Order: sequence, then structure tokens, then C-alpha cells
Amino acid sequence: MEFLGTTQTASYCGPKKPCGLTTLPAAIQDPIIQETYQPYYLPGYRYLNCWRPSLFYRISNAQPCPDECHSALRPPTILPALRSALFCRYSPQDWDKSNQLQVRGAEASRLWAGRLTGDSMRLMQDKDQLTRQMQEGTSRNLSQRLSDIGFWKSELGYELERLLTENHNMDTVKRRLECAAEEVNCPLQVALECLYLREKRIGIDLVHDNVEKNLIQEVDLLKCCQERMRKLAQRIDIQMRDNRDAQHALERDLEDKCSAQFIDEKCFNLRNTSDCISFFHGVERVDGTVSVPETWAKFSNDNIRHSQSMRANSIRLREEAEHLMETLSDQMWRQFTDTNLAFNARISEVTDVKNKLQTQLAKTLQEIFQAENTIVLLERSIMAKECPLKVAQTRLECRSRRPNVELCRDMPQFKLVNEVFTIDDTLQTLKLRLRETQDTLQLLVMSKSRLEHELAIKANTLCIDKDRCMAMRRTFPSTPRLVGSC
Repeated sequence: MEFLGTTQTASYCGPKKPCGLTTLPAAIQDPIIQETYQPYYLPGYRYLNCWRPSLFYRISNAQPCPDECHSALRPPTILPALRSALFCRYSPQDWDKSNQLQVRGAEASRLWAGRLTGDSMRLMQDKDQLTRQMQEGTSRNLSQRLSDIGFWKSELGYELERLLTENHNMDTVKRRLECAAEEVNCPLQVALECLYLREKRIGIDLVHDNVEKNLIQEVDLLKCCQERMRKLAQRIDIQMRDNRDAQHALERDLEDKCSAQFIDEKCFNLRNTSDCISFFHGVERVDGTVSVPETWAKFSNDNIRHSQSMRANSIRLREEAEHLMETLSDQMWRQFTDTNLAFNARISEVTDVKNKLQTQLAKTLQEIFQAENTIVLLERSIMAKECPLKVAQTRLECRSRRPNVELCRDMPQFKLVNEVFTIDDTLQTLKLRLRETQDTLQLLVMSKSRLEHELAIKANTLCIDKDRCMAMRRTFPSTPRLVGSC
């Protein structure tokens, strides 16, 4: 009985002719051709090469029979059961390898699927936790934002109430200030003239010292007082207009804060189960914001500071109108005294510096004299070393003409060579010291020139501060005239 699917072997019924061959010739071994079989691909799956069965797959290469024995190359007649075994397609090793391949492929698929499932579960858990944390963080941020809005609302409301009160108080302030304003012109012209004269200082003395600071403060104070006394009524009107601008800014900011608080409270109360939530695709890419938390807080803070500044100006105007007549004289006298004290201190400082510069100039002149004498002595010393050097070099030159063995490196030769080197080194040292002394002399001369220039500058400064400025500042208007009583 034969297996189904196998090729039937045809029988040979012709007469047999002997050819003298008792056995089949040795078959030549051909290279085994392997084919790759990949049933499917999985990650981490190792494949084995499927190859043709090696069992009975050798082709014999027999020589033709000389006596027409071509039919003798056919295999001998074998029983049908054995014939199917001889022509089977795979060996047991092929079968085992195929099974192992299938098992490993299944295991790889299962492991890969298990890892993918585990990773998917962890991914879902991580994303769920991240989404929950982000939503909780957003709710906390909204709560903090509502707290910030409430804080600034209270600050804006408090400042608005104080500003409204101040605006009402400004309506009742008026004073008579024209008489005292004319008396301020005299000390104001003196202070300005001192500033103009001090601009004529030279070089380093053109410094922004305490005298100049006090003069500037005095000029500013006198101008400020004069302007207040002349145009206080107009300034009150301007100040009230500025107060109203600050009031409108506070009201607008407070109204915006109320609207933002209502919207943020609505957003804070939204939950995943709320009915009014919906998709708004692309809304995250639309940035309609016009500020950041820093600029947002700075905007309200600037409004409050502006309002505080306006209230401070209003308070100063009211206090100035109420107490200007009593305090103006004291302020100007105090500033006048401070400026005079600064003048005296500055004059003393300049005088001390001038005296020190004169002392340094005298010492510098002495050092210049000493340096010039040192240069003369060094030049003489250098000239005095030239003759001994000539003698030593001449001796060496003469001794170099000794004949034959007499040209000996004896003690005189050694001493002469040493003498030449020593004198040459001495000359180099003296010349170097001469150059250094000459450089020092140049520095001293430059220092002398600078000291003389500085002395001229200090003399000019003393003339301006002591002789011209202080001469103008000997008198000041009396208190009754400053307060407008006369």
C-alpha cells in the first residue's frame, strides 16, 4: 500500500541486457540548496532556514553503458511500502525544528502581546492620574486667582473711597499768596547766579559737590514755593482733574475685577458632571490674553499708586495752603543756611588741598634738582669707566699676539678677561640706571606741570566760591516779607 499524494513508480517490462555493472557508480555530492521559509513575523522572533530534505536527495552521476545499458541506471525494483519511505519529503530533524519554530513563535507572540497589554494598562493609569492631577491643579490655580482678585478688589475699593473723600476736601481750599511770591525773586536770582558762576570752574574742580546740590535744592525750593504762591488756585483745579482721572481708572479696574471674578467663579464651579460643558476644538490655540500675572498685578498696583500719588499731592496742596505762611520762611532760611555751610566747608577743603599741592610742588622741585644732579654724576661715572675698559681690551689684544706656546692662558690672561666682563657689566648697569633716572625726571617734570595746573584750578575755584558767591549771599529777605505780611 502506498501513501496518497506520492508519485507512482513506473515498472520496466522490456528485456534485460547485461551491461557488466553490478553496482551503481558513486554519486557526486552536490551542494545542498537551502530555502528560507518565514510563516509570519513577530518582534523578537528568531527564524530557522528550511531546507530541502537531505534524505535520498543525491543524484547519481553514472557513466553510460557501452552495451546499451541505459535502462540499468534506474533504481532497483523495491516494494511499494519501502518506496514511499525512500521518497518522503522531510526528515525527523526537519519535523522537530518546524515544531520548535512554531512553539517559539507562539511564545514570542504571547510574550509580546502580554507586554503590550501591561504597557497599555500602565499608560492608561498614568494618563488618568495625570489628567486628574492637572484638573486639580487648575482648580487650585483658579482658587488662588479668585483670592488674588478679591484682594485687589478690596484694595481698589478702599483707595477709591479715600480718593472720593479727598476730592470733596479739595473744593474748600483757597489762600491768598500773591504778596510773598514777589519776595522770593531776590534769593532765587542769587542762587541762580551762584550756579552760573560755579559753571566757570576749571577741570576736575567742576564737580557735583554738596554746594551745587544745596544750590539746586534751594533753587527748586524757591521756584516751587513761588509757583505755589502764584498759581495755587490753578494747581488745585488741575489736581482735581487728575484726581478724577485716577478715580475713573480705579472704577474701570474695579468693574473689570468684578466681571473677572464672576467668570472665574463659574469656571471654578465646573465639574466633569456639569451640564454646561462642551467641546471647543482649537480654543487652546487661540491666545487672546493681553497680560501676564506680573503685568496684571502691576496694572492695579500702578492705578493704586497713581491714586495715592494724586491724594498725596492734594494733601500737600491743602497743607501748603494752610501752613505755607508759617513754614515757608523757616524752610528757605534753613536751606539758605545749609547752602552757606556747604560753601564754607567746600572753601576749607579747597584751601587745604591747595596748601598740600603747594607743599608737593616744592618737594617735586627739590626732587627734580636731585634727579638732575644724579644724571650728571651717572654720566660722569660712565665716562670714567671707558678708559679702564680700553686699557683692559688693549692688553688682551696685545697678549693675543704672543708666539706659539707662549700664547698661554695664564693668570694675567684670566684676570684681564674677568676685568673686561666686569667693566662691561658695570657700564650696562650704570646706563640702565641712567635711563631710569631720566624717566623719573620726566615723570617729575610732568608731575610739576600737573601740580601747577591744579594750583591754578584751585585758585580759580576759591575766587569763585569765596570772593564772588559768598559776597552775594550776605543778605536774605526777612521773615515778615517772606510770609507776605509787609
